[in-house]
Amino acid sequence: MWRSEHANDWDYDFRMSVGFQTTFRKAVDDDADAIRRIVRAAYAKWVPLIGREPRPMLADYGHAVKEHDVDLLYAGGTLVGLIETMQHPDHLWIENIAVSPDAQGRGFGKRLLALADEKAAQSGCGEIRLLTNEAFVANISLYERCGFSVDRKEPFHLGGITVFMSKRLAESSPDH
Repeated sequence: MWRSEHANDWDYDFRMSVGFQTTFRKAVDDDADAIRRIVRAAYAKWVPLIGREPRPMLADYGHAVKEHDVDLLYAGGTLVGLIETMQHPDHLWIENIAVSPDAQGRGFGKRLLALADEKAAQSGCGEIRLLTNEAFVANISLYERCGFSVDRKEPFHLGGITVFMSKRLAESSPDH
């Protein structure tokens, strides 16, 4: 489990807000089907809005588990979310973040983004990047509340606008 120096305080506050213990586990090959199910469920609400399945619904999660870091978030022993990341020399890339529909709105997305902060800090890179669809206003709002800002917007070849976002991490002191 990834932990920062303040993780115990954060975890306590988080447990108090959601009512139970949360843990992370690295995904393994056998998790691909569960990942696919949670991603498809989490993104299904966007299909009517954009007129197609968002790209994460079409991804090969067997491949993703082998090639990327996929961290699974459990609450009370139940899989509630995941974050898929890729480490680059100068930034941590968030390829996907998904929370089960019945667990949305309970702080799990923020917890997944906090894990990305911890991973980026541990790797020594000072930035996290992601992209999303401009139509996913609730997601953009969450990212902005968690410190991300919009870098640019570009038309997407299947329609809509892609929003590129990033977050600069605070410089840590040498003794941490």
